[in-house]
Amino acid sequence: MRIGIVCYPTFGGSGVLATELGKALADKGHSVHFITYQQPVRLNVFSANIYYHEVRVPTYPLFDYPPYEVALASTMVDVILNHDLDLLHVHYAIPHASAAYMAKQIVFKKTGRNVPVITTLHGTDITLVGRDKTYEPVVTFSINESDAITAVSKNLREETYHSFEITKDIEVIYNFVDVNRFNKKAIDAFRKVIAPNGEKVLMHASNFRKVKRIPDVVKVFASVRSEMPAKLLMVGDGPERPIAEELGKQYGVFDDIRFVGKQEQMEEILAISDVFLLPSEYESFGLSALEAMAASVPVISTDAGGLIEINIHGVTGYTAKVGDVASMSEFAIGMLSNEELLAKMKQQAFDHAQKFDIQNIVPQYEKLYSRFCRLEPCA
Repeated sequence: MRIGIVCYPTFGGSGVLATELGKALADKGHSVHFITYQQPVRLNVFSANIYYHEVRVPTYPLFDYPPYEVALASTMVDVILNHDLDLLHVHYAIPHASAAYMAKQIVFKKTGRNVPVITTLHGTDITLVGRDKTYEPVVTFSINESDAITAVSKNLREETYHSFEITKDIEVIYNFVDVNRFNKKAIDAFRKVIAPNGEKVLMHASNFRKVKRIPDVVKVFASVRSEMPAKLLMVGDGPERPIAEELGKQYGVFDDIRFVGKQEQMEEILAISDVFLLPSEYESFGLSALEAMAASVPVISTDAGGLIEINIHGVTGYTAKVGDVASMSEFAIGMLSNEELLAKMKQQAFDHAQKFDIQNIVPQYEKLYSRFCRLEPCA
């Protein structure tokens, strides 16, 4: 198949999923064309089956805000026509689904060909941005005009039906993880740099937005630190980082927190971690939690959104209500102070992650594509 993938090229879950999907499809012999404004951060390998098409947005004094959606749609048209794509798979509804609809209509006018568009919903495109009255009519229309719609969790599917007048079926295809990539042995020298005296290592990774409840991460860590020697790894960056730093100083644990910024090689960091903290206000899925499990790191999270679909309370870690720092702290301390329990949770987290392995999920997308593909070019 010749597949166009449209995504955000950033560290966010939608961009990571789209990029990893494209790489996996390319490994299986499909031609994959990424269409976005810069090379995706996870697109760090060479493959003869992977192509990257940059969306260039001209700047003119007339525009305060350059019309990215128009440039994106035009680039889609060019790639479809020049490379005879079989379909477009767009990730994140805004503005990719509406731009794909425009591109589809242009191609039909030019050639009479009806190029299928598959839209995958990832989270804040539905639960936050899409609900804004400014965008809602366009989001609803472009989703309904998609030939197929997928969501990364059952929770997100229900949220979409609740928030928008969607008339089509939304199929759940879960996010995935490459278990082989994350199943790494810890590098002892690296762990000793972070925890030189054998301290327990807690970790959080995100874009440090308010929805991630970064202060709760620090509060949980402070409670753990009061009971045992421990270190906290904060991976990522964003607007809440200064708040986390200040809170760390207030609780007297700042020297035990390492802010390591955005990282691409998450498997190396997860390999030296004991517990992953994700106290988010909402997660449509929680890809970072799944990656932690694949690295045999149990998760302590909230029970918000789709998190309970991957983090099984008492099995792969623990869940608590949003803002319940006391319970999350109690769970962390109980697990970290009991080596037998911690080892059991690590194994169970890894076992559960294998259900979401890339080898199990990618064929679901291939099956979906085949429903819309032209028979000869897709053979």
